[in-house]
Amino acid sequence: MNKELNNMTYREATQELEEILRAIENDAVDVDELTQKVQRSSQLIKLCKEKLRKAEKAIDQVFNEENCETPAPAKPQEGSAGTLF
Repeated sequence: MNKELNNMTYREATQELEEILRAIENDAVDVDELTQKVQRSSQLIKLCKEKLRKAEKAIDQVFNEENCETPAPAKPQEGSAGTLF
């Protein structure tokens, strides 16, 4: 596959990682290729981590914005003992 890292989606990166892992497990990678595969795997893992962090940050931001828009719970009126009846 060896697609340019900047243009890869998370799914593409994980699929390539799985392909590399299968090739290594099946001894389909000779010693000369092994270093390249390990280096590529390292780049793909880094890319996946960055994408996950970015997604987590975006999700946190959405929840933080949502929490800011939620009205504060009503305070009990003076004189009430905090009971409903």
